[in-house]
Amino acid sequence: MTFAAVGAALPGLLNEHLVSILNGLAVGMLLFTMAVGLSLIFGLMDVLNLAHGAIFLLGGYVAFQVIVGEGQSWLAGLAVAVGFGAVAGLALGGILRPIRHRGHLDQALLTLGLAFVLSDLATIFWGSDFQTIPSPVFLQRSVEVLGQFYPAYRLAVMGVGFALAVVVYLVVERTQVGAVLRAAVEDRAMVSALGINVGRVMLAVLALGTALASFGGVIGAPILSLSPGVDAEVLILALIVIVIGGLGSIPGALVGAIVIGQVQSLGTALVPQVAPFALFGAMVIVLAVRPEGIFGSR
Repeated sequence: MTFAAVGAALPGLLNEHLVSILNGLAVGMLLFTMAVGLSLIFGLMDVLNLAHGAIFLLGGYVAFQVIVGEGQSWLAGLAVAVGFGAVAGLALGGILRPIRHRGHLDQALLTLGLAFVLSDLATIFWGSDFQTIPSPVFLQRSVEVLGQFYPAYRLAVMGVGFALAVVVYLVVERTQVGAVLRAAVEDRAMVSALGINVGRVMLAVLALGTALASFGGVIGAPILSLSPGVDAEVLILALIVIVIGGLGSIPGALVGAIVIGQVQSLGTALVPQVAPFALFGAMVIVLAVRPEGIFGSR
């Protein structure tokens, strides 16, 4: 097929699969909120947190309890859930303190066990049925996109995801706070000698990362629904995103999330039989070309 033929067929393909492409972007932005926090924690603190998916799920459940169970506003549920995520990060920092320098295996075993405990507690409190959070009232409508109607809430999730990527990137790469974070990773002793409490800085990063996971659980609940097992599924996808994008890279987390969102959505629409394997296939292809990830440093 010539390039001219491909160009002629492209508008038709785009129109036919527009909804799948938009769904891929929405899912990708949800994965970004998970992956960017996980990447910051691992890239800046060298802490492997396998309880990240459980915090994502619990954040959604907390918001569900506030919004549906208590009848409070959507923003109130979001605020409580994000606060819960930050507190969970502080608590996790205390739990990890004794074994932080004992290697990734000990961290993985501890946080994986914690993930099982949190998941079981969620099942005890909220049951095993699918739960969902209604989207905000002003977003409970559809808007026209290139001649097709699409849920406004999912478009809002895309916008929030891209805005979050810009904010986190600017904070980490262009502010004094970000400079302290990066310096603490490179030379902890030197930063401590300057009078900066590195322990508190790292704890703040952990709280921010888990708060982002909880935030993702809230905005993802109207799309994915909440049930046992969602935490493990989202965690695996977030890890694939980090591997593809590059450890510790915010642009990498964004690009990786978009790639995985499109592979999952378009793969399910075009070749559903091989869609589950396409995710790992994309990871293998990237690692074969760039083992450090698309934006990772050697």
